[in-house]
Amino acid sequence: GPSGTSAYIAGILTDIMATDTMTPSSRTNRLHYAWVVLATTTLVLLASGGVRAAIGVFVKPLEAEFGWSRTALSFAVAVSIALYGLTGPVVGRLADRWGPRWVLTGGVALVGIGTLAGAGVTHFWQFFVAVGLIAAIGSSATAAPVAATVATRWFDRHRGLVLGINGAGMAAGQLVVLPLAMGLVAVLGWRGAFFALGAGLLVLVVPLTAALIRNDPSERGLLAYGATAPPRAMTAAQAEAERTPVSEAVRTWPFLLLCGSFWVCGYSTFGVILAHFIPHATDHGFQPHQAAEALGIMGAMNIVGTIASGWLCDRLGPKVPLALYYLFRGISLFFLPYVTTVPGLFAFAALFGLNFISTVPATTTLTARIYGRYSVGELSGWIFASHQLGGAIGSIASGWLFDRTGDYTMAFYAAGAWALLATGMVLAIRDEPIVRSGRRSLEVPAVASS
Repeated sequence: GPSGTSAYIAGILTDIMATDTMTPSSRTNRLHYAWVVLATTTLVLLASGGVRAAIGVFVKPLEAEFGWSRTALSFAVAVSIALYGLTGPVVGRLADRWGPRWVLTGGVALVGIGTLAGAGVTHFWQFFVAVGLIAAIGSSATAAPVAATVATRWFDRHRGLVLGINGAGMAAGQLVVLPLAMGLVAVLGWRGAFFALGAGLLVLVVPLTAALIRNDPSERGLLAYGATAPPRAMTAAQAEAERTPVSEAVRTWPFLLLCGSFWVCGYSTFGVILAHFIPHATDHGFQPHQAAEALGIMGAMNIVGTIASGWLCDRLGPKVPLALYYLFRGISLFFLPYVTTVPGLFAFAALFGLNFISTVPATTTLTARIYGRYSVGELSGWIFASHQLGGAIGSIASGWLFDRTGDYTMAFYAAGAWALLATGMVLAIRDEPIVRSGRRSLEVPAVASS
């Protein structure tokens, strides 16, 4: 209730001003450095993700100046999206092994270099390399899997809320950087806009990332936020034993169910809503600006929903909220074809926005709880790759269903059905530490895994 929520928030504000050092008795009333790391990570996600999402702003100016076809430009964007997902496991593994500091710093630098190089392109292959390859690889190093390693290493308390704040940073990037990019194109032209965005990342965000982010609380003589005792010293063999390689995780049911449910998340959001919501709305008599306003509402509510998701995960655990998100998403998609008024369209956008990436904190928290905090980067990378694959398939399948039927009703029904199936997948996950408990019952039978 409201009183419980107020007490929870008050507790967080009180806790923020307490620093846990290597002995609990030495707590002092100053800001815990974990919050500095969180703020910096959120800035990285906002800036890098926003610049990546702003590529759509440059499509028409490039088309007008060079005569490049929409198909060619779409291909470059498609490759960028694919690399963004497929390189996630690699950068996640690097963050697990080497720590997130230099992975995030290098990722922001690559996004900045690729964007800056975009200002000087004169041939399509140059644009493809700069934006479709260099910036895309950098973006994957500043995405949710790497940010998750920061949260799991620096926070023992309020970890779900922290993951929610990171997700909100990614959502806020689109709301902040897209209008900025449009304004820069209007004032400076597309080359000047590319230059300003790339230089901003390299001059401002890269130095802050390198200076403020640390791999582990022990580097500053601290405990993780909320920890009550210093961690036991571990040998290299013991530390390795707490990791779960993907070759082992892929033989367990929780990992397959997390990948499957997150595939549905990508299918229903990136694949269906982001790709086809505006065409559906305009086909049903809504004005383009009304559809765009609805997407803006969806983005704003996305921030609220993602932070609230982290809060719910802290209070209820991640499994039940995650199942409810997919259930609510499925039901809402079944109703979308029958929305016929502007207030109804905006109401759908607000409700769906609350649910858009609220799955991220819950999915990441489950991954960390089951497979250990030193595996969350790599495994989240693979789970995130399944999300991107779902988005690609959802976009293609929805377009095919539109061509076959003449509208998007069956496409929304299909996405809703997938979301209901994802609800069952999540409920089937056994939320237990698989490595530390060593339970063989979580493994997929040999016949199924083959």
